[in-house]
Amino acid sequence: MLEEFKLNQPIAYKIISNTLNNKHYAHAYLIETNNYVDAFKLVMTFAKLLLCPNYHDGQPNCQNCMQCQMIDDHNFPELKIINPDGNWIKKEQLMELQEEFNKKSIIGNKKIYIINKAEKLNVNSANTILKFLEEPQEGIIAILVTNNLYQLLETIISRCQIISLNGQAQFLENKTTYQKIGRLITDNEDDYQNFINDENNQEKIKTIIKFINYYEKNHLKVLLYMNDYWFNYFSDKENISWAILIIIYFYKDVLNYKINCPVEIFNDYLEEIKKIAKLNEIASLVNKIKILNENRQYLDNNANLNLLMDRIIIQMEEGELC
Repeated sequence: MLEEFKLNQPIAYKIISNTLNNKHYAHAYLIETNNYVDAFKLVMTFAKLLLCPNYHDGQPNCQNCMQCQMIDDHNFPELKIINPDGNWIKKEQLMELQEEFNKKSIIGNKKIYIINKAEKLNVNSANTILKFLEEPQEGIIAILVTNNLYQLLETIISRCQIISLNGQAQFLENKTTYQKIGRLITDNEDDYQNFINDENNQEKIKTIIKFINYYEKNHLKVLLYMNDYWFNYFSDKENISWAILIIIYFYKDVLNYKINCPVEIFNDYLEEIKKIAKLNEIASLVNKIKILNENRQYLDNNANLNLLMDRIIIQMEEGELC
């Protein structure tokens, strides 16, 4: 099973082979897929070999044993796969996992959980899984799967053995910039999903994206037309808070497009995303997200709404917070 990855994933092949042959298992692995098309197939192969009782001395002697058959049928009780529920992996999913994995194994002496698209951990679920990783139980192995490991908390990354796959995407030359990508984690995901999926808010979203387009083309000149493009639509604290959040997620989708990752939310605005991607470097997009996120927090401190928006525009133009 593992041999098919030997040529195009030689490093991952060697790490996994050594792990299986030496029977020296880490309690957590972080597999960075880098847009490799067969990434999840490799992940499942790894999990299968960890659980198969017939893997000996580097050779899979399995003739379709009960464990492997149950895994193929997605019916093996000691293997759990956590996928995002909507846009996020939620705390409740991980709490259910912990409760289930506290029970004694039914088959074999190992339990494995796979967190697919681990970059979708929000702040609550990330802290929940962190506690699980900090206090590993014997016989439980975690496999976190992400297209970009730098979208995860550093505290999670540091507790995992990292396996980076060779991808088919164009990679960034500046790794320092790469490490900044996607560090925005919010605990508003439920309210946010309700907002963006509400048909009554679609006109507001169109107005926000129109504002982004005008700003990207005119830069500081947008300050002269804030009433026309902003305050005529967003004049109170709650609406401005949501509007800034929409901008953050729009720029995050622009960033995803820029680094050859899937656009997550604004697929209906792909042409706008492409245009804005051409106008921005990766570091600039990361910086804008940071500026917007920081200034959004000032809304809770009775900030002057006009001055706040002026400051956001000026900071994004001057590149502050770099």
